[in-house]
Amino acid sequence: MIGEAIAFYLLAAAMLGFGVVVVTSPNIVHSAVALVPVFLGVTGLYILLNAEFVAGIQVLIYAGAITVLILFVIMLTVGGTGLRIPERNEQGPIGFAVAAALAAMLAIGVTHTAWGRGGGALPAYTPGAIGQSFLGPNLLVFEGTSVVLLVSLIGAIIIARKEE
Repeated sequence: MIGEAIAFYLLAAAMLGFGVVVVTSPNIVHSAVALVPVFLGVTGLYILLNAEFVAGIQVLIYAGAITVLILFVIMLTVGGTGLRIPERNEQGPIGFAVAAALAAMLAIGVTHTAWGRGGGALPAYTPGAIGQSFLGPNLLVFEGTSVVLLVSLIGAIIIARKEE
């Protein structure tokens, strides 16, 4: 149990560190690349929870495909051209205040919750059971997500396309 706790805290620290790089980096490409270790840290957390299938999907979908999609969109837009566009964000203090308030509420919620000791067995999520869930009761949600991703990709291409 102590090894799992050490692994959890190391993963959490790494994810927090790279998350700060994502938010504070002035270069948008560096921010996008710093997302990969964050996604891999989430994969490590899934492995600690004995959810190996979800961990594999996390690596394939987020650390692979979503990161490539983000970099693709950055390169199609002005962010990937290297041109320095003056940016001013006057909402920094408001964002910091909202983040601090959310962190305080989370800390209060965690400290005032009566956490139970030991839980029941987790349901068996095998690839076959997950596939049956996608093709059964969750088919509409699964297909709706596909349509939303397709429309957002087409919209990004239309926005990024230069007018002729």
